[in-house]
Amino acid sequence: MNRLAFISFGLVLTLANNLWVSSVEAQQIDIIAFGSCSHQDKPQPIWSEVLKSNPDLFIFLGDNIYGDSDDPAVLQSKYEQLGAKPGLQQLLKQTPVIATWDDHDFGRNDAGAEYEMKESSRQIMLDFFNEPMDSARRTRPDGLYTSYLYGVPDRQVQVILLDLRWNRDALVELSDPDLRRQREQENRGPYEANLAANADILGEAQWAWLEQQLKIDADVRIIGSSIQLLAEFTGWESWANFPKARQRFFDLLAAYQREPIAIISGDVHWAELSEIKDTANAWPLVELTSSGLTEEWKAISPNRHRVGEAFAEANFGLIEIDWSAETPILSLKIVDDSGNELIDRELSF
Repeated sequence: MNRLAFISFGLVLTLANNLWVSSVEAQQIDIIAFGSCSHQDKPQPIWSEVLKSNPDLFIFLGDNIYGDSDDPAVLQSKYEQLGAKPGLQQLLKQTPVIATWDDHDFGRNDAGAEYEMKESSRQIMLDFFNEPMDSARRTRPDGLYTSYLYGVPDRQVQVILLDLRWNRDALVELSDPDLRRQREQENRGPYEANLAANADILGEAQWAWLEQQLKIDADVRIIGSSIQLLAEFTGWESWANFPKARQRFFDLLAAYQREPIAIISGDVHWAELSEIKDTANAWPLVELTSSGLTEEWKAISPNRHRVGEAFAEANFGLIEIDWSAETPILSLKIVDDSGNELIDRELSF
């Protein structure tokens, strides 16, 4: 890094610290791998393929274990099972790893703000991922959302990891058994959209933080959402269950996007690419869903924004960044546990 770049990077570091960025690293990011839904009781051959991709960063997007317990000792033991996987041990030795959570590592299926054990779940998860003891993620009163800034000026990648559990309002569940049966036949879930005026996912403090994050200079931005954003209403957990919050997210991107943004998500136990081209700011909305590292759900729900096929087999996601163009080019991929590329889409903005 030359002296001018170092000075510029120092200014970014100062700005980033003022805006609650967890970490600023000079390392250039060319390849990001990510995944979700890793059941600790199952074999995890996927890690050998992740390692072959030689990522500069790996992102866990939630359901990193299937804890599903209010007992902290049970959660702890399940993280220990995950940590004993040889492939993951090797990844942790050679690759920076960052993480957010979803419901099963939060502690209870489909849980949100009402979950009474979330504080102990937070500390156990952050311990597993070696979060510093003085990190704001450990004490922030409204969740463990965070962001990271990598690279040097003109090649900076910001990764934003949202917390979609800590503040999420209640889901609205169908009570009509006939409608529930009909939904099942359509591969849809039991939830309705929450149309209450104040129904939310992030909470006001996280919304304010997210707006500030989108003002930080970056050449590529990756936003990690544990549940799907672009998929229209499926009846399962997704942003579509909170349409006002979903639109608020879109409005923020429309107001601040000046660079390529890719949304990455998990949760559903299948992989797919979603895209909305007709947007307020002319940047396409693109979401790559990778799920799961072990979990597979064959009853794939409809999604009118899906591009190509969806794949219900063990997989992980890859983002490869080509810095040679004036605006970076992103290659978005889904790879299975045999190394086959199930999805391969190049985004040139």
